[in-house]
Amino acid sequence: MSLNVAHAQQNNYETAMQKAFELWGQDKPFEAANMFERIAKAENENWLPHYYVAHINIVYSFGERDKEKLSLQLEKAKQQLEKAKQISPDNPEIMVLEALHNTAWIAYDGATYGMTLSAPTSQIYKKASEIAPDNPRVVYCKAEWEMGSAKYFGEDTSPFCKDFEKALTLFDTFKNDTPFYPSWGKDRAEILLAECNKTE
Repeated sequence: MSLNVAHAQQNNYETAMQKAFELWGQDKPFEAANMFERIAKAENENWLPHYYVAHINIVYSFGERDKEKLSLQLEKAKQQLEKAKQISPDNPEIMVLEALHNTAWIAYDGATYGMTLSAPTSQIYKKASEIAPDNPRVVYCKAEWEMGSAKYFGEDTSPFCKDFEKALTLFDTFKNDTPFYPSWGKDRAEILLAECNKTE
């Protein structure tokens, strides 16, 4: 492949990704997801487009009460996560989404899904934090998950506040030069820390 062809492909990829993020920013998440999915088909050695299809379908599953719609979204997310993992195994960013995928099911019906998915979710976060202890999404999502478990069992949740503080520090220092690398989560960590401070 000539350098010019490679450069043109890179430009096409970046333009398409930017367009997908613009759609998402215009509150058209599923149009954005469709575009990420088209990009993923063309970029078969890049985990990021698969990641974002999964991310959108997972995030917009929280609060969804229609089981058929929820099942479709989470099944699509699962398929995309599998494809992303094949390209980039042991990737902590993908692991966080896997854990959130499980959490979406538990949030929908804790009695049905909590028993089977809680332990695997804890294991995913444990592995992700061993691989990437300084990834802010790993730190705060793991803490939020563990805090939820502590609340459920009536245990003290205050120890997790320091993790949200740590995550916010990491958001300011964490660097990855890969274009379109995930950067979400700081606003959520700020909300969680503010809630912590209210209850202390």
